[in-house]
Amino acid sequence: MSPLHSTVVTVETALAEHLERPVGRGHTPLGAVTGAAGGAACGDLLRVSLVIDPSDPEGRLEDVGFDAHGCGAAIAAGSAVVDLIRGAPLLQAACLGADEIAAELGGLSAAKRHAAELAADALHRALGMAARGQTQLGAVEKRTVVAMSGGVDSAVAALITARSGADVVAVTLELWSDPENDGERSCCSAQAVRGAREAAHRLGVPHLSIDLREEFRAGVVDHWLEGHAAGETPNPCVRCNGNVRLEAMLELGRKLGSETLVTGHYARISCDGPLPLLQVAVDPVKDQSYVLAGLAPESLARLRFPLGDMHKTQVRELAEQEGLAVARKPDSQDLCFLAGTGLTRFLERHGDLRGSAGPILDLQGRELGSHKGSRAYTIGQRHGLGLGGGEPLYVLATDASANTVTVGPRDALLTRAVAVREVTLRRAGALVDHIKVRSRGRRVPCRLMRPLEAGHHAMIEVQLHEPIERTAPGQMGCLFAGEAIVGYGTIAG
Repeated sequence: MSPLHSTVVTVETALAEHLERPVGRGHTPLGAVTGAAGGAACGDLLRVSLVIDPSDPEGRLEDVGFDAHGCGAAIAAGSAVVDLIRGAPLLQAACLGADEIAAELGGLSAAKRHAAELAADALHRALGMAARGQTQLGAVEKRTVVAMSGGVDSAVAALITARSGADVVAVTLELWSDPENDGERSCCSAQAVRGAREAAHRLGVPHLSIDLREEFRAGVVDHWLEGHAAGETPNPCVRCNGNVRLEAMLELGRKLGSETLVTGHYARISCDGPLPLLQVAVDPVKDQSYVLAGLAPESLARLRFPLGDMHKTQVRELAEQEGLAVARKPDSQDLCFLAGTGLTRFLERHGDLRGSAGPILDLQGRELGSHKGSRAYTIGQRHGLGLGGGEPLYVLATDASANTVTVGPRDALLTRAVAVREVTLRRAGALVDHIKVRSRGRRVPCRLMRPLEAGHHAMIEVQLHEPIERTAPGQMGCLFAGEAIVGYGTIAG
């Protein structure tokens, strides 16, 4: 049959044909990459293996095979995938989803639909691996990769990009998988990947999913855990965007013949100067420039943020007008790897960093109570201290080595100076006029204590024009000149 052919058959005929004569079952092509889905939780396991012709500018699927264990529907779905994509170009195969697999089998009942979804998951994992390792498609002038997370923002960014006439390829990263997480609330879980794929296919664009769980664990989560072990509270989103997530998609874009990456972040780019700079979004409530500050100028030059000039209400209205299923989907609130599980529980399971009980002290060193582990507390925290009564007390400091938590009144949190280490300045320090020390905080007027040239600096002192509450060491200090980000570094203890 021709690639991605369309036929009208009955369920009984199609299922019987693929069960009696499964296409490519047990075949693993030489040099193939293999994507798998299912396992112990559902009882069905399906693998799809494929090889791409490296000399073909469209990345044609040279050979495909599958294997399946479990119900007959899973075997039939694997056979249908092989029949549909064998000989197809990579991006054509990336348009295949559970609906098309079910249709090839003549339609599936709700009970058997699971098999088509498993087959689609396995296929797209294999396609993603092939795209990263085996592929170099020919350059296409209007081809644009769009990062899709399964939420409304990325779906609308894809919609706007497609409307502009671009040749859109949607990409989703699977970054974290944990049975204790709520996959629906995480922007990078297996459930989110499936939702993003469905949204992309509804827009009529191909979708690829990339498994970066190992890289994310090593480059983001382990670093975050190390920070907590040292008594800090790092911001993992900055490191993820600047070192792992967007860089991986930019690299993939080049393999797919694209120089441009679109995301659903609320940020803008200023090209007023030798190198582009990040600029705050029009919507101050949704602005995400802070967590993108670690991006190199060379990466910014290839990025586009179509939502940067929009408000969230406009984004949701556009999604509703277009009938997108995610129009009213709630925004992700937690860190993706904490979704559905608490900080303390996560620290216990990953490195046992919660620690043991210790004293809660006041500013004079008097013991007021006890905590359950100093690493589970952060500067500025008020609730969860278990002290009760009297004047409200806030965490002023934690000491991981002594296992103490020091508390005091809110006034003791205020400061007019911030020390920032490991600083990168994109412009001369004399231009710095504001600093932001929390993702959801405001920009505070400031100046640098001494003149600095653009470049890297071990430590800088920032003088604030008004007092602010101290932030936890390990968070990022984002330096601004007007609305543009001109530097960043890590808040020192």
